[in-house]
Amino acid sequence: SIRLPQNNFGHCLHGGPAGWQYQVYDVIAANDSTLVLEMDSPDGDNNFPGNVKATVCYTLTPDNALDIAYSAVTDRPTVINMTNHSYFNLSGDPDKAITDHLLYINAADYTPVDSTFMTTGEIASVKDTPMDFTTPRAIGEKIDETDFEQISNGMGYDHNWVLTTNGNDSIIAASLYAPSTGIRLDVLTDEPGIQVYSGNFLDGSVKGKNGKVYNKRAAICLESQHYPDSPNKPQWPSVILRPGETYSSHCVFRFGIEK
Repeated sequence: SIRLPQNNFGHCLHGGPAGWQYQVYDVIAANDSTLVLEMDSPDGDNNFPGNVKATVCYTLTPDNALDIAYSAVTDRPTVINMTNHSYFNLSGDPDKAITDHLLYINAADYTPVDSTFMTTGEIASVKDTPMDFTTPRAIGEKIDETDFEQISNGMGYDHNWVLTTNGNDSIIAASLYAPSTGIRLDVLTDEPGIQVYSGNFLDGSVKGKNGKVYNKRAAICLESQHYPDSPNKPQWPSVILRPGETYSSHCVFRFGIEK
């Protein structure tokens, strides 16, 4: 067994305290619509095994989408689960909470978490719970229903949904709509899950562009991925990458106007 660094309630979150999101990648190719980045992660990086070469390709497409394609190879069996953690607020005003946005998630089930935000291993139905977004509805409608244990555990929404798209990235996995602007965001992916995080821990301490502070629920993340803690849940889709194999993952954030 391999013990990973603990940086979140005894768990290894986002690849550890010096995970890949903190690394500087090399630019392999770039033009007016495409950026290809590459990184070499040495054997033992944050205790993860294998010399891993990871690549991410960002493409701006003519239909107003950001297309993200990930790939990786390794020389030792390892685990890999790459995603994008962008925060979205489609009102264009970070002072407005995203609780008025309408959210749709193409998922009949989700993976419950315990009080340390770790998946329990259960796959539970969203039916008749605040986790049901099979019909678009306002994020804020049930986000504070803390008598429902999962809302209490997540301090709102910070959960992985089990997509019913069967890896078909031409089917919408999730969508977000801001009534104030008419902007719509569709998420398409070949991943089995999507982590939806409603910015519950934003507290105004982080400043963004032009000194803007981000308060609680100022934005939402829609992270395509395999389910959290999959290496320790053998019953779930595997995140193991072996020598000779190529890891790949695909996510599209497609924007449009819907009045």
